[in-house]
Amino acid sequence: MRLWEQFDRMVVFDTETTGIDFGRDRIIEIGAVSLEGGAETGGMDLFLRLPEGRRLDPFITQLTGITQERLEAEGVGDEEAARAFTALLAGAERPLLAAYNAQFDLNFLYDLLRPWGLAGVLRRVRLLDVLTVYRDRRDYPHKLENAIAAYRLEDRAVNSHRAIDDARAAALLLGVMAEERDDLERYVGLFGTHPKYGRSGRKISSVTYRAQPYDRRKPLYELP
Repeated sequence: MRLWEQFDRMVVFDTETTGIDFGRDRIIEIGAVSLEGGAETGGMDLFLRLPEGRRLDPFITQLTGITQERLEAEGVGDEEAARAFTALLAGAERPLLAAYNAQFDLNFLYDLLRPWGLAGVLRRVRLLDVLTVYRDRRDYPHKLENAIAAYRLEDRAVNSHRAIDDARAAALLLGVMAEERDDLERYVGLFGTHPKYGRSGRKISSVTYRAQPYDRRKPLYELP
């Protein structure tokens, strides 16, 4: 994978949240795998407690299997989770941070890191959206479970709506897409947006956003 010529560490992460509202909802699980030279060298999987008096929506429990009781019994505080995540990037000279639908997860990650003065780490990493690459490779639909099926990875990955499982699935997907066509470095800092509705969430200053039509005849990085 040519990405390793540019980066000495890749952290692929995923979050589970109480909903999709960046300003109101919160992370309830964050999972990540750290890779160097293509080999997994570390990772994390933490539940996060909700503020006192806040309850988890039953729909989220049905989707993820995460319960209010598990958050209360096993969850850590936001600061502990934030520091554990930034520790995965510590010591890397050229880190890359990746996620499937990274725009979503990065907005929530910023809100997790900011109160503890740790959001600056996001300014020194480069960013890769695995979903943007997949949209250039395969037709709609584009959920992670569709990508797993398209590359016949069902025996090695699962889209369980659990953060660590989905992070590992995204990392595996990057590997097989690089085997298919090793041009992933072209997507670093380039996020595809919905051709009709545009970007969701806050703009990330280090990212170039470009409308990504559901037409694979021309890669996103070649579009004007």
